[in-house]
Amino acid sequence: MKLERIEVPFGAQKLIIETGKLAKQANGSVTVTVGDTVVLVTACMANKVKEDIDFFPLMVEYQEKTYAAGKIPGGFFKREGKPTESEILNSRVIDRSIRPLFPEGFYNDVQVVATVLSHDGQNDPDIPAIIGASTALTISGIPFNGPLGAVRVALIDDQLVANPTFKERENSLMDLVVVGNQDGIVMIEGEVSVIPEAKVKDALRFAFDQIQINRKSQLDLKKTVGDKTVKYELIQHHPDLVKKVRDLSLKRLTEVYGGVSDKKERENGINALFDSLISDMAIYQSCAPAGGEIKKGTIAAVYDQVQYEVVRNNVFERQMRADGRGPKDIREISCEVGVLPRTHGSSLFTRGQTQSLAVVTFGTKSDEQLIEALEGKTYRRFMLHYNFPSFSVGETKPMRGPGRREVGHGELASKAIRAILPSKEEFPYTIRVVSEILESNGSSSMASVCAGTLSLMDAGVPIKEPVAGISVGLISGEGKAVLITDIMGMEDHFGDMDFKVAGSRNGITAIQLDLKINSINVDLLEKAIDQSREARLTILDKMQATISASRPEMSPFAPRIASIQISQEKIGEVIGPGGKMIRKIIEETGVTSIDIEEDGKVLVASPDKEALDKAVNFIKGMTQEPEIGQVYDSVVKRVVNFGAFVEFLPGREGLVHVSELAKTYVKDVNEVVKVGDRFKVKLIEIDQMKRANLSKKQAE
Repeated sequence: MKLERIEVPFGAQKLIIETGKLAKQANGSVTVTVGDTVVLVTACMANKVKEDIDFFPLMVEYQEKTYAAGKIPGGFFKREGKPTESEILNSRVIDRSIRPLFPEGFYNDVQVVATVLSHDGQNDPDIPAIIGASTALTISGIPFNGPLGAVRVALIDDQLVANPTFKERENSLMDLVVVGNQDGIVMIEGEVSVIPEAKVKDALRFAFDQIQINRKSQLDLKKTVGDKTVKYELIQHHPDLVKKVRDLSLKRLTEVYGGVSDKKERENGINALFDSLISDMAIYQSCAPAGGEIKKGTIAAVYDQVQYEVVRNNVFERQMRADGRGPKDIREISCEVGVLPRTHGSSLFTRGQTQSLAVVTFGTKSDEQLIEALEGKTYRRFMLHYNFPSFSVGETKPMRGPGRREVGHGELASKAIRAILPSKEEFPYTIRVVSEILESNGSSSMASVCAGTLSLMDAGVPIKEPVAGISVGLISGEGKAVLITDIMGMEDHFGDMDFKVAGSRNGITAIQLDLKINSINVDLLEKAIDQSREARLTILDKMQATISASRPEMSPFAPRIASIQISQEKIGEVIGPGGKMIRKIIEETGVTSIDIEEDGKVLVASPDKEALDKAVNFIKGMTQEPEIGQVYDSVVKRVVNFGAFVEFLPGREGLVHVSELAKTYVKDVNEVVKVGDRFKVKLIEIDQMKRANLSKKQAE
């Protein structure tokens, strides 16, 4: 296969897609280049379907090799290890973009691997990775209803900008990743700084137009490469089997999904009916494949299909959902704050059978999270961690570390809240929020946004304004489309869309779209944005009825931080050799920590106000410039035969010569002063070697 290459406009730059040179044994393989950032993306398909599988096993891996940026991995092993948070999030974005475009009944294993080979520090590899995944699949012969285009949209100086560099993004109020095809949008992942809905809609239309540019180029490459032949089989159930299961279950399922509000009661009814369906497997044997038999998993898959039809028909024909709500109805909401006695802030947010317990913890600069990425090191002062234990859905599973879902949901909730946090200058704390999902029946990430906001207000964080989040679903087909607000778990499973929108009364702060259909047109998406706003305002009313504004005082158990600005020239003196002086101040005053920034800002933390004031005064005195003629309090540190050395400012010593100790003649210094004596001294000279000479007699 010869090397094929195409170039496509990419914002202010060019995007280059090449195939035929690297990884030629993969079904599809491309490199995507922007500037000096190069991403290799491969797509491979297993030849056979695994036995007893009833789902599409898609695996997506996004990898950043440190050599791409000319770096060696840190740590003991000196090689890349488990995926970083950034790699997990980018893997999810690619997965969510391509998954809806594989045909129903396609169960062969497919793996897409995106590897960052070179990184210039200016161009983010994530958009090239998405485009590469689509291109590799498009030219591979693997069944894929692509291609897809992808774009990042920024808002800089009130202008929408496509595919900005890292430097340009620093001044942007919007970071929106949008993926789509010729018909509409497939995936959205974005963070915006309280932008009105109208501007976000403009950004989506702008993105859709940009998407078409790199999408069409992939079709051109496919024509050049030619069609590949890959053998596969779509799994379809015997029509007689589908009819039989439907006849046996349709009436009872219609009753179960006819307005049972409790999740467990509904699940018990569904499970009991399934048990009756499989109690006599012989009745399905006539639909078995030649020489085989019908398996319970097959019945389960068909049963799921019947449930799918019932849930959707109820919405289409009766405008009624499984728990009896109408399309725009929100489940009952309750809010509590201050639910835990010793934490720095806490809240409990419950919406229907979804419940989030959010807890705030304050830390100092030393608690900031260090992020080592290809583009360089950064520090994160706000973290939101999302936990989803199995008991939240009434199940038993091993307790492991956070998976991709937990990382993704936590990051979405974090994006929603970041825009309303005070600046570091206004509130110099490191903030960690943990959302513990205690119950789950749909949209726990948006519950985390609500609970997280309430907990921050309870903790006394001076947020700019409260934010809330809601998820809007979609039931579509046969020319019909119904948007449903506040979706439950089963509506996520049987529906076509999970569209999460978070924001304040003044605009959107985070947005995420996942689809199960090929795309959604922009007009319908705009209606969903409007519908989400209606629900968001209702939720904000409930939240602010519980706590109207951030508490004026922080918890007595939270650390207090005082900020002092010193000259950069004095930083070394405050730190001392090997940190000796900082350790001394901490030991003598009892403060928790002292952090010094490069610009000379000193942050002192302690839950004890007296200790805090003592340390602040110590540092102020230590960094104060001595003034000739000024009188100071001093303490004797050493006595020598020609005088006494005293500390007259914290960490600053000077000499009181024997002739300046008293108004009368002093024969023996030890007869006049001893170590530990305290008295006032006057600064009379600072010599060329910056040595301070003081006088006790002149001070008197």
